[in-house]
Amino acid sequence: MKTIDLNADMGEGFGRWKMGDDAGLMQVITSANIACGFHAGDPAIMTETVAMALERGVGVGAHPGFNDLAGFGRRRMLDVGYDELKAMMLYQLGALSAIAQSQGSRVTHFKAHGALGNMSAVDETLSRALVDAVFAFDPALVFVIPPFTVTETLAVEAGLRVAREVFADRAYADDGYLQPRRLSGAVIDDVDVAARRVVEMVETQSITTLSGKRLETAIDTICVHGDSSESVAMARGVRKALEAAGCRLEGVASGVGQH
Repeated sequence: MKTIDLNADMGEGFGRWKMGDDAGLMQVITSANIACGFHAGDPAIMTETVAMALERGVGVGAHPGFNDLAGFGRRRMLDVGYDELKAMMLYQLGALSAIAQSQGSRVTHFKAHGALGNMSAVDETLSRALVDAVFAFDPALVFVIPPFTVTETLAVEAGLRVAREVFADRAYADDGYLQPRRLSGAVIDDVDVAARRVVEMVETQSITTLSGKRLETAIDTICVHGDSSESVAMARGVRKALEAAGCRLEGVASGVGQH
């Protein structure tokens, strides 16, 4: 029986502004990637989201991004160097870790958000900052990373625990990266289509691109974006399909990630 994790990005509101249905998603997922205050989130939301995760037995992960509340962390920041980025990651990891510890838990995994993840995927300096921050904070953290990226290569070389992530609701280009949102076919809204794709990816341990090309990769965790009105239905459909295919769903830190 294949073990797989189902994750979603959570706690991405700010103050009175809410994003997505975190309470609904917590009923379905096995790992939560919690915004740490830079691209979204604030101390109260982080505390509430950690509490919800612990109540449901969902893994608590850090989802740090660029310091870009206005742009939701999706704007490219071109002048951030190694030292500054490493410090930004440690700052956000520390904040979430303190909140988790106050509730008798800990941070189990790390996943870069938005533009930070996209830029580091092809940039050795940015990837090195992420890898070194995770290693300095806790080498036992599971680093959730898309396959075929510079970040994946450096994390494996550093001996970190790596979980390869694919997306249920996004299409792939032939280079193994996500099809840019601005292009046709990039976002998959149909739950049945997404669920079938996910099962196929897990069973074949490969990604099929928009052009039909198949790229082989280990797949440890499935992401469902949490910032849309269809997120809960998408997560439920994907989970139901995985379980029907004989998969056991388990948090990414429970042995899914591998060295």
